[in-house]
Amino acid sequence: MRIAVDVMGGDHAPDAILTGSLDAIGLLSESDRLVLIGDGAVIREELEERGLTQDPRIEVEATTQVIGMDESPVLAIRNKPDSSIVRMGELGGSRKSGERHCEVVISAGNTGACVAAAQMAMRRLPGVNRPGIAVTIPTFYGPVIICDVGANPEPKPHHLHQYGHMAGVYASKIIGIEKPRIALLNIGSEEAKGSPLVKETAKQMRKDPTINYVGFVEGRDLFDGKADVVVTEGFTGNVVLKLAEGLAAGLFKTIAHEIFEIDPELAMKFEPVVKSIYAKHDYHEYGGAPLLGANGICVICHGSSEARTIKAAIRNAIKYVKLGVNDGIVTALANAPAPEEPVASKTGGDAA
Repeated sequence: MRIAVDVMGGDHAPDAILTGSLDAIGLLSESDRLVLIGDGAVIREELEERGLTQDPRIEVEATTQVIGMDESPVLAIRNKPDSSIVRMGELGGSRKSGERHCEVVISAGNTGACVAAAQMAMRRLPGVNRPGIAVTIPTFYGPVIICDVGANPEPKPHHLHQYGHMAGVYASKIIGIEKPRIALLNIGSEEAKGSPLVKETAKQMRKDPTINYVGFVEGRDLFDGKADVVVTEGFTGNVVLKLAEGLAAGLFKTIAHEIFEIDPELAMKFEPVVKSIYAKHDYHEYGGAPLLGANGICVICHGSSEARTIKAAIRNAIKYVKLGVNDGIVTALANAPAPEEPVASKTGGDAA
């Protein structure tokens, strides 16, 4: 297996990305390869400091350009052909060039650019219309997968329908949920509510006997154990993800502050409990979010990824390959009813 990592992507690149990548070297077998993409001088200096310059499992793919987090994805891909993200996509899609092909590509860089590079070079799995980013959110009742959280902000109903299938396969194989409950995110649980997009998607899912569709869920239901997979379009999904991250961090800070203000001694006793809860709800442990539907394995990590995030991404990507998630997606879509592409309704959705 060959795993390519964009060393230059992320708020803490290249140091944290390099550290996490090299910390994961113990996860690789003798036949695996870790391909580090980015500034060749920086990468080789780190390898020399760690005494890894002669490790046959590590390869350096030197590039001269970097796509910034704030750059337009399409323009950046076009204007920076020697960037680490573009090279990453090329390695993920280079099946005809033999050994250069990488089964896994990982980046904490510009999300839009990662999606664009992956779709251009890696293409899509058979039967997939649009890839979607699937994020795992830990809750008291177990992990919940949200798809999409940014790859496709203006989907059609059959795109969301496919996200239900793809995220369901991911939940089954990676999380271990035997028959994942698939729900649609909506402004209410009643069938009459929602936008034309949501209503038409629900119609398609209800008619599909190969998917365990359980209806609509509201934002507050995400943490109540009502579904294992929640499907939505990329814009809303991204907002939900970042709101959840910010709320969780804020709550932990508030609880810790209030306890310390009331009783500093009690705060010291309570600290291990807070740390334990935080560890169970720490997104760093999930590593990154797979771009489901890409013809290969593309893992998109949080822009603020730390070294441990990248190590976890590599660990989880290896699991993704071994459990055959992509094969499962192809099979699921092949067995599903043919996608419908209805004419969009001109009427708006009902109010909440």
